[in-house]
Amino acid sequence: MSIIVDKVNYVYSAGTAYEIKALDDINLKIEDGEFIGIIGHTGSGKSTLIQHLNGLIKATSGSIYFHGQDIYDKKFDLRELRNRVGLVFQYPEHQLFETTIFDDVCFGPMNQGLDKNEAGLRAFEALRQVGIPEDLFYQSPFDLSGGQKRRVAIAGVLAMKPEVLILDEPTAGLDPGGRDEILDLITRMHRERGMTVILVSHSMEDVAKYVNRIIVMNQGRVMFDDVPKEVFKHYKELEAVGLAAPQVTYLMHELRDRGLNVDTDITTIAEARAAIMKAVLGGKH
Repeated sequence: MSIIVDKVNYVYSAGTAYEIKALDDINLKIEDGEFIGIIGHTGSGKSTLIQHLNGLIKATSGSIYFHGQDIYDKKFDLRELRNRVGLVFQYPEHQLFETTIFDDVCFGPMNQGLDKNEAGLRAFEALRQVGIPEDLFYQSPFDLSGGQKRRVAIAGVLAMKPEVLILDEPTAGLDPGGRDEILDLITRMHRERGMTVILVSHSMEDVAKYVNRIIVMNQGRVMFDDVPKEVFKHYKELEAVGLAAPQVTYLMHELRDRGLNVDTDITTIAEARAAIMKAVLGGKH
């Protein structure tokens, strides 16, 4: 089992007039190799939660276990945890700082204690995996497009060979083409490396298409935790807390209301196309 979150609470500015409870009795089990989406409106606690998973924030109360070890134990190596649980922040290109793309991706592995040659091999592999052409390796990262910068930032985390990859809104600010490229890349990394991926997103379409499990956060608590089809059955409750289901879900309900015999649990365009074709063609026989 990769990560266990046990009765975790977190309070910002505890004991002051500005005290805010950001996490309220969170209990989660995250298995090795899962692809999880975390959704919730602004202020729901999702970003606070993921920063607990690699020890950047310490819980006010409760425990977090990584492979059975309590990360708050005095003997636990938090630096090693952060090597194994990689976190890519929203707008990660703001974290780029070296003079060349290659040096930027080398930084993480060298900070892990690897020599220059090993770090270089890791950087080369990671940049190729994220689709950065070799003729760009020694250019400034600040000369790249937004989508390319995002890829380089992800490569910097991948070069550290984490077991768990956490991404906070990795497609924020990208156009639809760039968004699909980044999410397809993350999906390929999940499949090829078998790593656990935790994706924080505002896009219902994205989580419906890519993840296997959705955790819905609301007011610091876990509202739903299930496979996408089951979570989006509760679209009325999601709407009540400022969220929604994928547009396809609403379309299928509309078609069913108009007499077409289709499954209303469908959450992706590909599934909808197949179901509509089956209903229409089936009705002609």
